[in-house]
Amino acid sequence: MMIDRLGKSLIMEGEIFPTNMVAVIAPDKDGNQAVFPMLWGFNVRGINHPIVNARVESAKDKISFKEAWKSHRCVVPASWYYEWEHYIDSKGKSVTGDKYSIQPVGESVTYLAGLYQMQEYRDLKYPVFTIMTREPTEKLRKIHDRMPLVLPYDAIDDWINPNSNPSALLERAVTEMVADKSNLAVGM
Repeated sequence: MMIDRLGKSLIMEGEIFPTNMVAVIAPDKDGNQAVFPMLWGFNVRGINHPIVNARVESAKDKISFKEAWKSHRCVVPASWYYEWEHYIDSKGKSVTGDKYSIQPVGESVTYLAGLYQMQEYRDLKYPVFTIMTREPTEKLRKIHDRMPLVLPYDAIDDWINPNSNPSALLERAVTEMVADKSNLAVGM
């Protein structure tokens, strides 16, 4: 499926990257779950790259995320998310290792909690989102120092409800994850 907005096509499969347009679950005008095309990354004045992640520990206090935290929350459905292993080598240098695909144990869909807002470019308003991150589980800490806030399916309505308290929903986060090394095709 292709929808062209701001020169971006809606990506419905394959690997997703920052600034891509993807299908995101957010409330419609009546407060019901709906799917909207949104660009990944908040544009923030004074920063020359989109902000693709927001820390759950500080989003409610940061000017860039404060309003979205209160009432503009969304969910990004995915099969899994990718993470590159980060570690310190024997010389003390930060090194990128293997790529992992990560998803909740026993699930085929990963629901990534996010925030959204409307932005404007040349008098055109369009929605953008950022993914919420948190401290990783002990198992995932070996791969990366952060992980997305993953929600169970039955928490989606509560998360996107602009009248709910997002802080109260954090304890419902999915933490039992499976991480598999991704098979990377070389030279293709």
